[in-house]
Amino acid sequence: MKIISSPRLLQKEIIRLKKKGKVIGFVPTMGYFHEGHLSLIRRAREDCDIVVVSIFVNPLQFGPKEDLKGYPRNIKKDISLCRNYADILFCPNVKAMYPDDFLTEVKVGRLGDILCGVSRPGHFKGVSTVVNKLFNIVLPDKAYFGQKDAQQAAIIKKMACDLNMPVEIQVLPIVREYDGLAMSSRNVYLSYTERKEAVVLYKSLILAKDLIKDGVVDCAKVIARMRSYILKTKSAKIDYIRIIEPKTLVAIKKIKREALVLLAVFIGKTRLIDNILIKR
Repeated sequence: MKIISSPRLLQKEIIRLKKKGKVIGFVPTMGYFHEGHLSLIRRAREDCDIVVVSIFVNPLQFGPKEDLKGYPRNIKKDISLCRNYADILFCPNVKAMYPDDFLTEVKVGRLGDILCGVSRPGHFKGVSTVVNKLFNIVLPDKAYFGQKDAQQAAIIKKMACDLNMPVEIQVLPIVREYDGLAMSSRNVYLSYTERKEAVVLYKSLILAKDLIKDGVVDCAKVIARMRSYILKTKSAKIDYIRIIEPKTLVAIKKIKREALVLLAVFIGKTRLIDNILIKR
């Protein structure tokens, strides 16, 4: 596995490989790998000739009061975990990605201003900008993202479509802990008690699934039941609960065919997100 830190050197290497007809798979990450990341990398390995993984904690997607400095990092462990699957590990520094004269940003309109975009203003502009840059550097044929970040995945799909990017976006299922908690690098912030309580996110999604299966199709009623259930957990503070159309992210009132139930909840000081796709 090659480790490259220069965007220009990586781009030159990718161009060389593409001239040989190689299919490039790409998994962009912020590191601190867990099984969710590895599932994306392994899928890329199955699908593609060359697998590129990036590790870059992107400052543009963190607000002034968010956890940029404290975001968990363990580059040595990450290298060890992906060595058997990746051909290239791209680890640029902030100066390489955002020189002092950097001005250009990518904004995705209303998709970035709703849901997580309300409590994290500017977050998705930062995500779109860095993913756009990474796509231009890596020139992937296929790029892999996790369903846990459903809004992010929808935004990246829309950006790739709107800007005619020649990349296929693959969104893979959420990988969960033994008790259903969605795997996340931020789970490390949870105390022992909070970790046990955090499973309330997943249980509330299962509650929603069961209610809809039993014929409750009024979204307001489903959300009210979820809210009541979550607030029984002392450490929980709800940011939002929404039921939306999966592709457009538009809120719906009645569940007819397919719906995405998603939520963001603070467990103590840690903000966690999760979702479940429901088909009737």
